Amino acid sequence: MRSNLAGPRLLLRRLREVMAEPITAQERLDKIVVLIASNVVAEVCSVYILRADGVLELYATEGLKSEAVHNASLRVGQGLVGLIAAEARPLNLPNASAHPGFAYLPETGEEAYNSFLGVPILRAGRTLGVLVVQNKSHRTYLEDEVEALQTTAMVIAEMVAAGELEAISQKATGLDLSRPITSNGVGLAEGVGLGHVVLHEPRVVVTNLIAEDTDREKGRLEAAINRLRLSIDDLLASGEIAAIGEHREVLEAYRMFAYDRGWIRKIEEAIRNGLTAEAAVEKVQSDTRARMLRQTDPYLRERLHDLDDLAHRLIRELMGREHGPGLDELPQDAIVVGRNMGAAELLDYGRDRIRGLVLEEGGPTSHVTIVARALGIPTVGLVDDIVSLADGGDAIIVDGDTGEVHLRPAADLENAYAEKVRFRARRQAQYRRLRNKPSVTRDGVDISLQMNAGLLVDLPHLDEAGAAGVGLFRTELQFMVASSFPRMREQQSQYSQVLDAAAGRPVTFRSLDIGGDKVLPYLRSIQEENPAMGWRALRLGLDRPGLLRTQIRALLHAAAGRDLKLMFPMVAVVDEFLQAKSLVDKEVKHLRRHGHATPENIRLGVMVEVPSLLFQLEELMSHVDFVSVGSNDLFQFFCAVDRGNTRVADRFDTLGVGFLRALKSIVDAANKAHVPVTLCGELAGRPLEGMALIGLGFRDLSMSPASLGPVKAMLRTLDAGRLSARLLPRLEPGHDDSNIREVLKRFAAETDVAL
Repeated sequence: MRSNLAGPRLLLRRLREVMAEPITAQERLDKIVVLIASNVVAEVCSVYILRADGVLELYATEGLKSEAVHNASLRVGQGLVGLIAAEARPLNLPNASAHPGFAYLPETGEEAYNSFLGVPILRAGRTLGVLVVQNKSHRTYLEDEVEALQTTAMVIAEMVAAGELEAISQKATGLDLSRPITSNGVGLAEGVGLGHVVLHEPRVVVTNLIAEDTDREKGRLEAAINRLRLSIDDLLASGEIAAIGEHREVLEAYRMFAYDRGWIRKIEEAIRNGLTAEAAVEKVQSDTRARMLRQTDPYLRERLHDLDDLAHRLIRELMGREHGPGLDELPQDAIVVGRNMGAAELLDYGRDRIRGLVLEEGGPTSHVTIVARALGIPTVGLVDDIVSLADGGDAIIVDGDTGEVHLRPAADLENAYAEKVRFRARRQAQYRRLRNKPSVTRDGVDISLQMNAGLLVDLPHLDEAGAAGVGLFRTELQFMVASSFPRMREQQSQYSQVLDAAAGRPVTFRSLDIGGDKVLPYLRSIQEENPAMGWRALRLGLDRPGLLRTQIRALLHAAAGRDLKLMFPMVAVVDEFLQAKSLVDKEVKHLRRHGHATPENIRLGVMVEVPSLLFQLEELMSHVDFVSVGSNDLFQFFCAVDRGNTRVADRFDTLGVGFLRALKSIVDAANKAHVPVTLCGELAGRPLEGMALIGLGFRDLSMSPASLGPVKAMLRTLDAGRLSARLLPRLEPGHDDSNIREVLKRFAAETDVAL
């Protein structure tokens, strides 16, 4: 069937004439719908614009009742127009009324029309409205007709973005951009920053959309891509990027996208259809973003941020704009606020003036987080609507420790935080002075303080914080930031660098704790109702022994001639540990048989985090070389409470009598069997809770680097013997004083313990 719609290039030429006319935005829209309708053997062309209150309003039409304009409306998800807006993809129907999502609007008079083609009006992957054509005849629209309508929708999107339709598009926002607001997110990089908002707005408005000379546009694109590649090479060569570490690997992977031929071919195709080079980049990225935002795959969403960044950079190259804000525009105390950003974009700002980073998206293993942690920038992610709530220049406080963001804070709160920062600086200075002092209590009990880590970027904290070693190295984080399953040699290189950085200090590697809610994008996952208790960690490793054996072999190679300390997570029965131990034994024999060096000493242990092990402790201790208590998961499973669920998380205290008795039983069983025991987790990193653990008998604690100083300051003022004498009787059955937290606070106050 012959296409009824004029080709994209012809339509764009006519649109260019309309865009150049000195008329109002409403008049321009009215002419656009007439123009589209005149190029289609169709009776209707309509534009719906998405208002700020989430309602799609009929903004212009050719063919429907004129009185319906600005009166007819649909919610997102309602009717075919609402469905297109919700899913951000075209809908092409020969018989619209037969679709289950069809909703009839009597005020429009559309009942006579059968065929329906609607496309989303997109910008930066976000739906701004819907463009629709309709016919009385039953027909399916052809691909070039869909393409032409999508290209026209882009022109309308730029009208909205440029503020031409602001009078209605800003209806019902209900935002008061002057009142103080506190938002809660997730702390991604530790620290506190006070400063002023710099909105991360890498997009520039593309005003020149329609090409006059497509060959010239292709030449502009080629030149801009070459400049883009050079700028990324320069970024990687800069002194701020260390020679090794995940943050460099992130940027190396990012550079690969700039050389991707598939991405460039799509842009060239859009130019052939009549768009300028910058408009073509914008269109391709908007289409890609809309498609990828529907994905739940964390790897694809992370790739989206990289592609967004590259598209923004390429547009800036085409328009002669610099990357990132000029230093003249950036305040000395900049807090960058954005939806998300690529790792390279953060580096564009320079390190000297950034005091913090706040994102609507982001996560612990997102690329920008890894770089922010490497640069020591306090970061909070998953902050809802912060871009809409903030205005450039607003005062803001970002607390990477608690995950709180205070926008336009009251003077007393700002003063309190400023004092907190000063106090923190003084305390950090005190902690630095303690760094090389022994971790010994007032009554002479040695306490080993180690740190938790998971990426190479964490390891400089070993020296900075004076850690005795790495009590928990989460090996899965390397897998979560990688774009494909790391090969054995890649894993070996990572583990070898970890041991090198530890410089002889002990490192306890935890085997892969993946599966469940820790999804690897390149490993097929299964849907589970309760992933935290599902197919994860050692359970997955024993079912997929190839994965576990590859990791074990990499660890054995990396630790050749050195000590290797390896523990297995989520062990529920002793036999699971014995199966894992058997795999290690097989790999050691394999290496020796082939003449490879092996570790001088191999110690294998278990992370105690499943309550069933509490009833198998004697048997467990007879097989392991050490145990580590994973207090975070153990507490959740022990109390059947999701720590992330605010409705129930506060109902149970980690210093409750029942849980402390469970921890004491582990210490007692380990001591009886002469098996070393360490506690890893948040419990160890809080001074009051750390004090309780020492009172229970724990002598090895592992925590975040930031917690080492406060805990060391506490224990050096603590009399461990007196504390145990006060605490342990209160754990006996029948004792009246069940509020252990208050008991510990009173003891600390009476004996001058530094909390």
